[in-house]
Amino acid sequence: MKIVAQITEPINEEMELFEKKFRDSMSTKVALLNRITYYIVNRKGKQMRPMFVFLTAKLVNNGEVNERTYRGASVIELIHTASLVHDDVVDDSYKRRGFFSINALWKNKIAVLVGDYLLSKGMLLSVEYEDFDLLKIISVAIREISEGELLQIDKARRLDITEEVYYEIIRQKTATLIAACCSLGACSVKPDSQDVETFRKFGEFCGMAFQIKDDLFDYGAEKIGKPTGIDIKEQKMTLPLIYVLNNSSPKEKKWLINSVKNYNKDKSRVKEVIALVKAKGGLSYAETKMNEFKDKALKLLSTYPDSEYKDALRLMVNYVVERKI
Repeated sequence: MKIVAQITEPINEEMELFEKKFRDSMSTKVALLNRITYYIVNRKGKQMRPMFVFLTAKLVNNGEVNERTYRGASVIELIHTASLVHDDVVDDSYKRRGFFSINALWKNKIAVLVGDYLLSKGMLLSVEYEDFDLLKIISVAIREISEGELLQIDKARRLDITEEVYYEIIRQKTATLIAACCSLGACSVKPDSQDVETFRKFGEFCGMAFQIKDDLFDYGAEKIGKPTGIDIKEQKMTLPLIYVLNNSSPKEKKWLINSVKNYNKDKSRVKEVIALVKAKGGLSYAETKMNEFKDKALKLLSTYPDSEYKDALRLMVNYVVERKI
């Protein structure tokens, strides 16, 4: 957590004020909804997405943010939280960051409605203040997240994901939201500048590296909130496995596909799949690709003048690939 403290240092004041504004943006007259949103707010994660918004805005605008930046960060967090609530319903997941999920405590019907409420809150916050440029960035992200999830489900049924399709899935599912955070941060303070597109790309590269790191956790022993092999059990075709499928003998490939398709609940078989993926260089290949995306992000960042915000963003990029959780 020391690195996270270093990253947030230049934006501590903004993050504190954001916390208050975010809590206010979730308030409602419905008692049940207030209880649930209170539960959500008090079990939040590291809030990486608002961090990206504020650091980007301050970097491109000489250390200054405005009310649009706060609204943009609130909208992103509302949308992100809504997507997590809906994800837990879709995945039948009863835990989130070690705590019970909304659907575990209040059942699926209420969880779906809460997700819808948060989504509409985010949209209305932008419409109310006529932040239509910010709303467009966020709306594109929501569309892409949905497309990415559906593409993954469609491909998982047939187990025919190529490396190119995998990149498209993670670009839409994960990278698009981080890209939205960064472009939104720039857009909130410099609406018509080249910075908006530059930081969209920066965020996308960060997001790609972030998701590949997540996929690598599936093959490691660290306690990260999800058991090892969970992606294989859920028939998610991640980069280490895709690489090995493309670089195996026909016999090995047939065995791998059969294992993922028909024996994904068999713990010993899943362990064998993990062992084969490691032995065939799947992890080192994925790490190489992850670092390529990290380097692309850092290269874009290097074109900006030195500042504490640039340093924090550089730390953030490195944290994405070096984190243990």
